[in-house]
Amino acid sequence: MASVHELEFLKEKINELKEQGVYRRLPELQGPSGAVSVINGKEVVNLSSNNYLGFANHPRLKRAAIDAVEKYGAGAGAVRTIIGTMDIHNELERILAEFKREEAVIVFQSGLTCNSGTIPAVMEEGDLIISDELNHASIIDGCRLSKADTVRYKHSDMNDLERVLKENVHKYRNRMIITDGVFSMDGDIAKLPDIVGLAERYDCMTYIDDAHASGVLGQSGRGTVDHFGLHGRVDFTIGTLSKAIGVMGGYVAGRQVLVDWLKHRGRPFLFSTAQPPAVVGAIIEAVKMLMESTEYTERLWENAKYFKAKMKDLGFNTGKSETPITPVIIGEEAKAMKFSDKLFEEGVFAQGIAYPTVPKGTARVRTIVTAGHTKEQLDRAVEVFRKVGEEMKVI
Repeated sequence: MASVHELEFLKEKINELKEQGVYRRLPELQGPSGAVSVINGKEVVNLSSNNYLGFANHPRLKRAAIDAVEKYGAGAGAVRTIIGTMDIHNELERILAEFKREEAVIVFQSGLTCNSGTIPAVMEEGDLIISDELNHASIIDGCRLSKADTVRYKHSDMNDLERVLKENVHKYRNRMIITDGVFSMDGDIAKLPDIVGLAERYDCMTYIDDAHASGVLGQSGRGTVDHFGLHGRVDFTIGTLSKAIGVMGGYVAGRQVLVDWLKHRGRPFLFSTAQPPAVVGAIIEAVKMLMESTEYTERLWENAKYFKAKMKDLGFNTGKSETPITPVIIGEEAKAMKFSDKLFEEGVFAQGIAYPTVPKGTARVRTIVTAGHTKEQLDRAVEVFRKVGEEMKVI
């Protein structure tokens, strides 16, 4: 009689992680995600949230979510293509298209499923994808799921991108350059004007994943395309609704014909239940808030610049960050994890990140300052970084 396996091979792999000092237990958030949060029973300054604008616990979003539940119920009850599309879903897509200044938008269940669903739906055998080597894992997965050939270019290296284009474009029917708008581990911004220029010269489509630019770059957080004034010149724009917007989900913005096609061939859209009404209602309210005022993004950038300047003055290696994502690069994997643990002991939560998320030898703690932080909270965090940095001889 068959019995459940002990999965010894997985136990061995987990023990290897423990020996390397990179095994982690998931921290538990006990209460809302905010500038100061209770994590594992301890009140700490939270520098690891993607809640850039402080929307995740904003009273207006909470009220909108409750109102949506009262009107529409707890769940949508079906996939969008059967009977899961409520008028509130259509309203969300309309307001997002208006906000992004695009012809049309389709909403997916997450940013990850935007990439894993859209790339295989539009690129097929006989096509070519040219991808930045540091693109997000979901882009890599989307490329693998498509039957197109994929060639990588060196990170943000326009000379290498042009080399790849010269060597390859004439061999393929459809060509597409894919890049993150803001790279999530280093906080640097893609050279989108140069990328778009090369795409136009070599007759390629352009695809930008604005997960960490949504709500952060551009007028009131409209994204990288808006930041660089490139409206009408980028074919596919991906955004998330789970970071600065404060809720969950993702969207694809572009031509109406693209949205029509994804409604028929975007597998996550076709085979996952529609987002629950509470989520949709809260997102609509968040987008309305951004369309009303630039105060949220202005406060975010003011805080980010304040924190970055103080960290650089202390001598920390913050890499090439240009955004509120500020990595504090430690180098060795186990040391970065220990650094994160010591920060927590002193009242600051900043998650350690190591290989395979970042290359070996570049382990770090990644910090994200939000609009919700006060100067006093940021000063307290900087002082903790100074203390731990000196103790561990990082600075």
